[in-house]
Amino acid sequence: MDIPAPKAKVDCMVNRVHQHANLIYSPGTQVVVLRDVVGQNGRVLHPRGAVGVVIKSPVDLAHDYRIKFLDGVQESLKPSELTQLAYFKEDQSSAGRGVDDHADLYQRVIYQCVIGSQAYGLAGEGSDVDRRGIYLPTAEQHWSLTPLPEQLECDQTQEAYWELQKFLVLALKANPNVLECLYSPLVEKLSPLAKELLEMREIFLSQLVYQTYNGYVSSQFKKMQADLRNQGSVKWKHVMHLIRLLMSGIHVLQHRYVQVEVGDHRDLLLAIKKGEMPWEETEKLRRSLHKEFDLAFQQTSLPERPDYARANAFLVKARRAAISSQLP
Repeated sequence: MDIPAPKAKVDCMVNRVHQHANLIYSPGTQVVVLRDVVGQNGRVLHPRGAVGVVIKSPVDLAHDYRIKFLDGVQESLKPSELTQLAYFKEDQSSAGRGVDDHADLYQRVIYQCVIGSQAYGLAGEGSDVDRRGIYLPTAEQHWSLTPLPEQLECDQTQEAYWELQKFLVLALKANPNVLECLYSPLVEKLSPLAKELLEMREIFLSQLVYQTYNGYVSSQFKKMQADLRNQGSVKWKHVMHLIRLLMSGIHVLQHRYVQVEVGDHRDLLLAIKKGEMPWEETEKLRRSLHKEFDLAFQQTSLPERPDYARANAFLVKARRAAISSQLP
């Protein structure tokens, strides 16, 4: 199946302090007022920029907040007349430093791959194309007062890129999503530095896979059992992916390799996704896979811990390479 090329880049903001357009601050939230608070005699009781606390929230953004200040003064303010203190501080500290202009960071992507159903071999008509990868900021960007995001996200183009250090930390923790990035069969961008990383990707495989994969699967299945009890149904796509994750974990422990493409399991997984397998059979399969997973863990030749030293050496090398403006 042909993979559609990435969409043209659009303006994608990098998430900082959560400030959703329809967010209603709860009581106790510290806020900054964006206008003078004036008393009945016309005297300014609190100037623009004063800090107060929400003591009563509106039911919607068409109504006012009730704000209390340290001296006990209370005032009703429209949602447009205040902002969250945490957001205000971040906005002020970044003023003039181009924090909101992260377009250049997308030019610092050293690795890009396709994950999800396209990489698993489970894509159908209309399936999304999810791209993930790594970006490496320049040394100046890394040293600057301007905080760099741990992850660039663009919902419009379904892309996300971890900053290199964050990616390495997650890989060392055997994060399933990150490990699948390292072993995706669909690589679209690979700088020389990223190529070195792929050539040493086995350093991230350790017995921690058992804990991370098993813990995630177990907790999610409990939620699905609760959905079945309370709602009478489950989301079969999620059930399929959890079965797939168990199969992947078994393969990692047995073969020291993350098998992203599902291969011979494709028909079974698609049947689960379509809801063609009764829940009881799915549960029976899960329990059987868990036993196999436990046995694979007992017999695995994977090291107890990943190779932190080599990962750290690679990060230091990458930071040194980032002194040059040329993408390493």
